Amino acid sequence: RQDHDVRVIELRDHVLSSLHRELPTEVIIEGNPLDISVLQHAGFSKAQVFVAVTTSDEDNLVLCYTARTQYKIGRTIARVNNPRNAWLFTETFGVDVTVNQAEIISSLIEEEMSMGDMMTLLKLRKGNYALVEEKIPEGAVAIGKAIKDLNLPDQCVLAAIFRKGDVVVPHGYTVFEQGDEVLAITDNEGAKEFLKLFSDVNGNLKK
Repeated sequence: RQDHDVRVIELRDHVLSSLHRELPTEVIIEGNPLDISVLQHAGFSKAQVFVAVTTSDEDNLVLCYTARTQYKIGRTIARVNNPRNAWLFTETFGVDVTVNQAEIISSLIEEEMSMGDMMTLLKLRKGNYALVEEKIPEGAVAIGKAIKDLNLPDQCVLAAIFRKGDVVVPHGYTVFEQGDEVLAITDNEGAKEFLKLFSDVNGNLKK
């Protein structure tokens, strides 16, 4: 929706198979993200934002530190796999934002709240934004409609759709189905409008 030029670097064959089903070929870079030639092929030196989400905390730290100190990339985001390592993921080591798996799971347990059945997974930006999840119920307004045809709030970005065990990367022509689990990043006001898309045709929220 915002016309970003994105590249995804992946080495694992089984993940690549899934990515090629969901993303354009030109977006996917096959190779080791720790290989500088692979990073350069992906346009690392021109990137404005870099996201390190490998399964190794050490690799994620090295990648973010390299992005910040050697390539002067303005914003870095890192996945934290082991909560014991979370203290290392700071601006000192080139990390601006962390995605901590332990915190997400904790949020799933502690913050099943908000409006209706919408679940808050993670608070961002000192609580002004949140990663939220909503499952589309029978009779929802959004069923059968493409994302481009919905009046999504400006401050609401769809991150992923979980559908029958698969991950769907949302784009303008993606059509919602009953039972879809939708992940979005939104502010507090955007969340209210986002939730309306999952009310039934009479405007009633699911129970």
